[in-house]
Amino acid sequence: MAPQAPEQELKDDLREGEEEHHDVLEVREINIDIKKIISDLRNLDYSKVVWRNVILFSLLHVYSVYGAYLAVFATQWATLGFTLILYFMAALGITMGAHRLWSHRSFKARLPLRVALAVCQTIAFQNDIYEWARDHRVHHKYSETDADPHNARRGFFFSHMGWLMYRKHPHVIEKGKRLDLTDLEQDGVVMFQRKYYVPLVVGTCFVMPAVVPWLGWGEHPITALMVAGFLRYTVVLHVTWFVNSLAHWVGSKPFDKNIYPSQNSVVAYLTMGEGWHNYHHVFPWDYRAAELGGLINYNMTGLAIKACSKLGLAYDLRTVSPEMIEKRINRTGDTSYVPLYAKTKAK
Repeated sequence: MAPQAPEQELKDDLREGEEEHHDVLEVREINIDIKKIISDLRNLDYSKVVWRNVILFSLLHVYSVYGAYLAVFATQWATLGFTLILYFMAALGITMGAHRLWSHRSFKARLPLRVALAVCQTIAFQNDIYEWARDHRVHHKYSETDADPHNARRGFFFSHMGWLMYRKHPHVIEKGKRLDLTDLEQDGVVMFQRKYYVPLVVGTCFVMPAVVPWLGWGEHPITALMVAGFLRYTVVLHVTWFVNSLAHWVGSKPFDKNIYPSQNSVVAYLTMGEGWHNYHHVFPWDYRAAELGGLINYNMTGLAIKACSKLGLAYDLRTVSPEMIEKRINRTGDTSYVPLYAKTKAK
């Protein structure tokens, strides 16, 4: 088994290396202002646009629209079921693998689980684990600054997907190079995936979703590719991006009123528990990424980690004590908020 990340001491309720951000927050509203959109497009520095990604995303969405049409009018039920399975596998690869395991080290996983999560994360096709975790750690440490890869201060679209179509701000690159990524570099699963990422992605994200329905139950390979491949991939992308965009714009802030990340139940439902974002940015090392895990909190990822721990595949699950939660609420949050564990206990 590859060495796991070293334990880090906690400073009060912050992990060593995390920073509190108490800037003056601007009022955010999600609205469509055509004039502003046109003005922004006119003033955009097009020399920094990554045109390859713009073209690829455009084609991806065209294929996905066709995939949606086929899903309604021409796809076998078996293929739709297979697509749903791939959706949850890809989602867990991001939420449980790239995010909670490799980015935040909120629990430890034995080799079979790490391999399975790496396969699922490859199906999701959101850059390799090493790059995903590096960018996410920078996002947490320098959230809502120029060093944040998807800085929400630059607009809803930028934080959702625009950041992938525009060259990284120099501060993102600079701060990313300063991070200690030794734990990732010493993980054989992570580095194997990084080394062979392109063929692995092509095989798991596109070839396999087309071939399995074709050979398994006679689905047309193009239909399978468009539905289980492109459509499923696009949906997982947007659901993941909502954590960076919508959960940084809409929702409550019971734990820290001075940051943008918010509690958003819609995002939590779509992402299997990743939408409790105000809590997560305050306590990033909690394996639940929320106050509670399981169905009650739309937290299927937390439930999956707990199940794996009972099977001996996951261990050292890190959580936050009720006392620490209350202390943080009283210091930076909404003092009228009643923690969920207290509500559960009252019942």
